[in-house]
Amino acid sequence: MEITLSDKDANDWVYRGEGAANLVLAYIGSSPAFMGKVMRIRKAPRNDSLVETTPSPSSLTAHERLLWKDVDELISSSDHELASQLFVLHVMKPLLGSKFVDAGMHVKVSTGFLESVEKNVICQRPAWRVDTAQVDMHCDYVLIMSDHSLFARDNLASGPCISVEIKPKCGFRPVSRFVSEETAIKKRITRFEMHQALKLHQGEISLLSEYNPLDLFSGSIERIHKAIKDLFTTPQNNFRVFMNGSLIFGGLGGGAEDTNFCIAKAFEGALKSIIEAGDGLCTENFLTLVAEAAHKSGVLDRLLEVQKLDDVDIEGAIHAYYDITRQQCMVCTELNEDQTKIYAPLHSASLDESLRIVKDYLIAATVKDCSLMICFRPSKTGDSGSLSNNVYLESTKQTFDFKAYFIDLDMKRMSKMEEYYELDKKIVSCYREMIKMHQGRNEVRNLQKF
Repeated sequence: MEITLSDKDANDWVYRGEGAANLVLAYIGSSPAFMGKVMRIRKAPRNDSLVETTPSPSSLTAHERLLWKDVDELISSSDHELASQLFVLHVMKPLLGSKFVDAGMHVKVSTGFLESVEKNVICQRPAWRVDTAQVDMHCDYVLIMSDHSLFARDNLASGPCISVEIKPKCGFRPVSRFVSEETAIKKRITRFEMHQALKLHQGEISLLSEYNPLDLFSGSIERIHKAIKDLFTTPQNNFRVFMNGSLIFGGLGGGAEDTNFCIAKAFEGALKSIIEAGDGLCTENFLTLVAEAAHKSGVLDRLLEVQKLDDVDIEGAIHAYYDITRQQCMVCTELNEDQTKIYAPLHSASLDESLRIVKDYLIAATVKDCSLMICFRPSKTGDSGSLSNNVYLESTKQTFDFKAYFIDLDMKRMSKMEEYYELDKKIVSCYREMIKMHQGRNEVRNLQKF
């Protein structure tokens, strides 16, 4: 018999956090079916007229069915929420590895359940999130999946567990010949660094992050350790830590403030129950533990391989998109004759090749925006790291079991391609303006010296 969650069930689910598209709730009730689980609920824009009149998307568009024609289960789905889960199951799981991906399951919910959840969590959500979105009252289903900030619930009694959530972002710079001369800076500066300039300009962050995704994906344990330390210093919405499923570091519903003395001290104290190190050394040992596990697990290599399916960059993929949709290429209309020649091979490609380019771009977009969860618990075996799922922390003589999972593997909509192209231009433009401003200031300082 299919379960349907009603308004009386809403109190068993508590706010865990949220992203741009979904709320995440954790289960605190007593039902064995939901213990150790989290729920994802789709959000909708907080615009009364839009929310009341716009139903949830029912299925894939005609162009998306063409794009995913090789995945029968996906294109036959009549509901977009179900299609998203099938995308994780049949597309992302084979690419990233079944042991690192949890596709979850869908559970039916009533409108009363959604309304009660909206009331229950509104006070815990960041104000700016509340202003822009609410629970989508048109949802028929929510996604239930294991809480990867925990080990299995029956193991909690054996000791504490600690987990880290990392948003690695894009781990390579494009080498595509379709990157124009005007945007060639993308081949030298990472997308993450350039996007930081735009976020600073828009007031989304207060300090540029030192984090470099190329360090995290380098394969070098020293550089991975540096990346983890940089994420800890400026976590923004890219680094969070949970103790037994409860947040102890980072922001719940979005960005976190930069790590100051008080935040660092509180975090150091929280780690003492799991890291056996002297005062002031727990945090450093924990960051080492995260780096060691990320390196040993091999998950970053898998992630980078899938990210690199984007082999033509958005500046190439946008032309394939226009060919699939049989629209006039709006990019080429803005180019001169010599520039359009660069993209002629894309426009003369077969339909199957155009579909491959856009499909691979969208898959890569998913994994450039996903999160990695790594969960640890002290091991009782005393093993020094001979197994693939544990790490030996030399400085504290502790062994930790760990598990790693990718989360937030949402299917990217084909209709977003033009938005992706415009955002790319905006990111590059803002970064170049920032560089010009810094150069101008430096020139003024040099003149003042004389």
